[in-house]
Amino acid sequence: MARMDVSTKRWIILILICCINLCAGSIYAWSVLSAAAAQELTVITGHLISAADLAIAFGVANSVGPIPMILGGAFNDRYGPRLVIITGGLLIGLGLCFCGWATSIAQIVIGYGLFFGLGLGLAYGAGISTAIKYFPDKRGFAGGLVTAVYGFSSVIVPPVAQVLTQHYGIMNTFVILGTVFALVIMFCGYFCERCPEDFNPLNKHGDKKTCAAVSGLTWRQMLASPIFWPMIALLMCGAVSAMMILSQAASIAQNEIGMDAVGAAAAVSTIAFFNMAGRLVAGTLSDKVGRIGVLITGLIFSAMGLTVLMYSGQGDYVFFYCGCILIGISFGTFMSIYPGFTADRFGAKHAGVNYGIMFSGFSVAGLMGPIIMQQMLANGMNFAACCQVGIAFCALGLAFALVYKKMIEHKKVQ
Repeated sequence: MARMDVSTKRWIILILICCINLCAGSIYAWSVLSAAAAQELTVITGHLISAADLAIAFGVANSVGPIPMILGGAFNDRYGPRLVIITGGLLIGLGLCFCGWATSIAQIVIGYGLFFGLGLGLAYGAGISTAIKYFPDKRGFAGGLVTAVYGFSSVIVPPVAQVLTQHYGIMNTFVILGTVFALVIMFCGYFCERCPEDFNPLNKHGDKKTCAAVSGLTWRQMLASPIFWPMIALLMCGAVSAMMILSQAASIAQNEIGMDAVGAAAAVSTIAFFNMAGRLVAGTLSDKVGRIGVLITGLIFSAMGLTVLMYSGQGDYVFFYCGCILIGISFGTFMSIYPGFTADRFGAKHAGVNYGIMFSGFSVAGLMGPIIMQQMLANGMNFAACCQVGIAFCALGLAFALVYKKMIEHKKVQ
């Protein structure tokens, strides 16, 4: 690929990153893997172990993400994504294989929570920052596509894992998936090259338009910029309101709407589909009409969805689906736009580190959303009250969006 024109090469690299994210998105198959792993460990240890006992592994895998994204991003920004992605693929493979050899909960936590989580942060972070660097003219499209493929993994990997488990057992399934994912990620990562810092595809075709030139701010300069704080606060508000529902959609469907297990599973799949579709559509749309306008629309969709859910009761299947679809689209909107949004505001030169720091806002929201929902229900508050809190977060997010717009209008950016 060394002799290929960069404008052509970038499309190949984008496809490779999509393949990487299809494997990295296998984290969404945890619900299938953990249930079978709990049964196997019960037999091995002689003690009753449930999927809930293994939930800590999933929590650790998600919470450690910003650390490798930031550290790997620093290496990626300086030397390119190849070694970062290869290392990430190796850790993902080792983590899953380690789970296949596990005989205790602690080993599952180490393998999946630590190894897999660190590998995921490296591969995902390096891949997405590389994509937006190669597409300065289509950052929303590039970010939307690679994150949509990441989300699409939630559609295809769980049934594949289920079939493998039925035929080969859960422990062998861990090893099979780990081996395949490691090989695919490492192979694709080997061909991912660093994007030239001055790359501008519009200039190469003689177009008078040029991509927005923003000086590449370091992470210290980004944190010192007043615009950073409303941006990360907006991300947190948008993600918290969505994660309150998405993290417990199946139980909500059964307890609040009266769906059976099959219907609840279908609702989760529906959310996953519209989450994925929202990423691609919102990312592409943001290239044409602007990032902040699409993000505001995402907040409005989330508030509408929560309002619909608030008035849904037993048997209101259509209302429930409509509410979940709106929230799924909103969540996908934030996940797809923020990589390009961060590069727009602070430059692409240090996008790996900067987006890793920005992504920590989502990680905090990923913990806050489920905890808020659980604590409210545990303290006797009803589901409608939880929806009202989610709507309040949407309103707070709109306030931060308006603060951002005011700061941009007054050029208080750097």
